[in-house]
Amino acid sequence: MTSVEIMTGRPERGGYKVDVSRGERVGRVSSEWFSRPDDERYLSLDDLFASVKGRAERSRTRTVESAAIRVEAHRDDPERLALVLPEAEAPVAPTHWSFGQLASLVGAPAAYLRQLPAPLAGINLQYGLTNHRAEQVKTLETEDGRTELRAVTGPDYGRIYDHELVSAVRRIAGNGTGDTRWKVPGVLDWSTGVYNPMVDVTKDTTTLYASDRDVFLFLVDDMNPIAAGRLPDGSPDLYFRGFYCWNSEVGAKTLGIASFYLRAVCQNRNLWGVEDFQEISIRHSKYAANRFAHEAAPALTRFANSSPAPFIEGIRAAREKIVARSDEDRTEFLKKRGFSKAETAKIVETVLAEEGRPPESVFDFVQGITAVARGKPQQDARLALETRAKTLLERAA
Repeated sequence: MTSVEIMTGRPERGGYKVDVSRGERVGRVSSEWFSRPDDERYLSLDDLFASVKGRAERSRTRTVESAAIRVEAHRDDPERLALVLPEAEAPVAPTHWSFGQLASLVGAPAAYLRQLPAPLAGINLQYGLTNHRAEQVKTLETEDGRTELRAVTGPDYGRIYDHELVSAVRRIAGNGTGDTRWKVPGVLDWSTGVYNPMVDVTKDTTTLYASDRDVFLFLVDDMNPIAAGRLPDGSPDLYFRGFYCWNSEVGAKTLGIASFYLRAVCQNRNLWGVEDFQEISIRHSKYAANRFAHEAAPALTRFANSSPAPFIEGIRAAREKIVARSDEDRTEFLKKRGFSKAETAKIVETVLAEEGRPPESVFDFVQGITAVARGKPQQDARLALETRAKTLLERAA
C-alpha cells in the first residue's frame, strides 16, 4: 500500500474487525480503570473540569517555615490531628497524602505514625518539626467544608494544576464524548474480534478519572480507523489514534502525555496492538509551568491534528523491506541485532504460527519480537524486547 486509507463515518455492523495479535499490549489504562472508585470516575470532560477547577478556586498556597508548624491533637477525638500554620485563621486537616509528605520531611515513618492515636502521633510529629533543620515548605490548602492541607512540597515546586491539563485536552477533545473526533473508547468483543467504537459512557466504561491527588485521561479517535497495509487474509490492518495523560498538583507524580496508534481497547481497558508509542513527562520543578505551556500542551495539539501519513509510510516501508529469504538469512539478521539462538528460534516460530509463513520483511520481524515480548512475565525483559522492535521499525522507516 502506498497511500493512507482512512475509513470515516459510522462503522458498519457495529464495528470493525481487528487483529490484536500484532503490536504491543499496554496495561496502564487498565490499571487506572481497576483502581478507581465510582467517585473518581467522570462521564465527560466538562464534569471533570468543573470538579478540578472548582477545587483549585477554593485553594490557596503559602510558603512557611517548617519549624513554625504546630501540631494539635485532642484526647476526646483520638482519630483526628490538625496543623496550625503561621498566620492561618484556623487549623488545617492533613490529608493522607500530605501527612505522608510532612512525615517524610522530618524523617519520620508515616505508616507507623498513622497507627498511633492522634495525640501520640502529634507529639512525635511535633518533635520532628521542632528539632529538624528548619526549612521553607510550600503548602496547598483547600476549603471543602473544612480546610484541608492537600500538599507539603519544597518552595520551588512548580505546580501545574490538574485543571490546566484538563483544559488543554478540552481544547482538542471538546467534551470527550463524541462532539469531536476524540472520545472515550469503545470496546472489543473477544468472541468476534470486532471492535465497536459506539459504546455508552458510563461509570464502568469511562476513562476520565480524578482523585484528591491526581487526574488521568484516556481518549481515542476510534471513529476514523486507519488502514495500514493488509493482513494475511487480505483484509485491512486497522489502527486508530489514542493518547492518555496524567498529572498531580500535590506532588504524587509527574505530568505526562503518551500518544500512540492502537488496534483495540477491551472491556478491562487494556490497549491492544499498540504501535509507535511516544511519551513525554515533566517534573514539577521550578519552571514546570513554562515547560507545560511550551512543550507538553503544543505536543498534544500537534498529535491531535497531525496526519497519520508518516506512521503509515513507516509501516509500509517496513513491510516492503525484505531482509531474509532463507533460514540462514533469518538467523543472521537477528544475530547481528543481539538476539540469542533461543530468542531467534522463538521469534521465527511465533511469526510462522501467526502469519503461516516465516518472517521475511522488517515488519515481520518486528511483529514477531513484540509477540514474544508479550509473553514475558518480567516487565523489564518485556520492555527491552519492545524497545528493540521499535528501533527496528524506526530504522526501516
